[in-house]
Amino acid sequence: MSPTGYSQQQTQCRIQKCTTDFVSLTSHLNSGSDGFDSEFCKALRAYDGCTQRTSKACRGNLVYHSAVLGISDLMTQRNCSKDGPTSSTNPELSNDHCNFHSKVTAREPGPGEKPQPNYLFCGLFGDPHLRTFKDHFQTCKVEGAWPLIDNNYLSVQVTNVPVVPGSSATATNKITIIFKSYQDCTEQKVYQAVTDDLPAAFVDGTTSGGNGDSKTLQIIEKSSGKHVEMHARYIGTTVIVRQLGNYLTLAIRMPEELAMAYEESQDLQLCMNGCPTSERIDERGHLPLPVTSNNLPSSSSGHLRSAYTLESAIAKCLEKFQVRHIYFHSCVFDLLTTSDANFTAAAHSAWEDVKALHPKKELWIIFPTNGNTGKTPALPAIMLGLVCLVFVALL
Repeated sequence: MSPTGYSQQQTQCRIQKCTTDFVSLTSHLNSGSDGFDSEFCKALRAYDGCTQRTSKACRGNLVYHSAVLGISDLMTQRNCSKDGPTSSTNPELSNDHCNFHSKVTAREPGPGEKPQPNYLFCGLFGDPHLRTFKDHFQTCKVEGAWPLIDNNYLSVQVTNVPVVPGSSATATNKITIIFKSYQDCTEQKVYQAVTDDLPAAFVDGTTSGGNGDSKTLQIIEKSSGKHVEMHARYIGTTVIVRQLGNYLTLAIRMPEELAMAYEESQDLQLCMNGCPTSERIDERGHLPLPVTSNNLPSSSSGHLRSAYTLESAIAKCLEKFQVRHIYFHSCVFDLLTTSDANFTAAAHSAWEDVKALHPKKELWIIFPTNGNTGKTPALPAIMLGLVCLVFVALL
């Protein structure tokens, strides 16, 4: 898939804009005034940085190569160092240069376009349950390391491990997030969380990215070792990572045009395209309850007895949910599968993250289908099916 227009602009040779910005930054300077050399060197470094960012797209462009030589000569003449502070590369939008929302709303909308950006939501929690950017809800195995997101701006990878013997269900015990370097808004930053180690800092020890006090990328600790949020203003993206029990959950909101900026080789993204069919536990949106009962003996196949019956699992999940939507059913599924009450908290927190990050309230609630009609199955029908399965298991 080709990147959208937003990312295509970055792949064009933009040497003319670099030069125009440099002229704007220096045209008001007076060579005889105090601070001229300092401000001129800042502008030169910004010019140099701009040419470096567009170098790949400017191969063979004579204007570009002339500009590079000219910058080198001017730095020598003015005794400017290569390292040091830089001026904003866009003085007219200096306050909003690294604010995605402001940049988008400031653009002139084309025919039929809306100035407001369209945001997407993706979440992963529990055994694990995945809500994709397209609001498809799936329950998957996906054991091992899998990419949730992999585009030109952000990469998110999760590692899932088996939860209980005899079940194909897994849960997330490691999350790696890479915020890729972006213009002069932030250098590349890597965040990594594993079970019992949910840091409030990137792997390099910092808590923010960007120059000075701008903090275009920032980590905020909401609850020590249990809940952190990452806010990347320059790409309009928010990420929430939590630990509940022994496992991690993740929720993310990202602009659609940036989420869609990836190559064909990056098409294996669970948030974008969902889980491969071979990795799905659910059946076309229907979440089958596991055959478990605390009255059944442990089977020779290795299944453990659940501490919950269907009735007690439903009662436990109703403590957290008033509406029996897909997050409620996920809670019931996880309790019957694992007997771990922490999964109840995980399902509830995932639902809270939906309400906090999902941009369209009318799409918050998803009801499970029965795999055929698309209608919500009645609870008695679920119970009858479970009783039948248990009866067959006893024969």
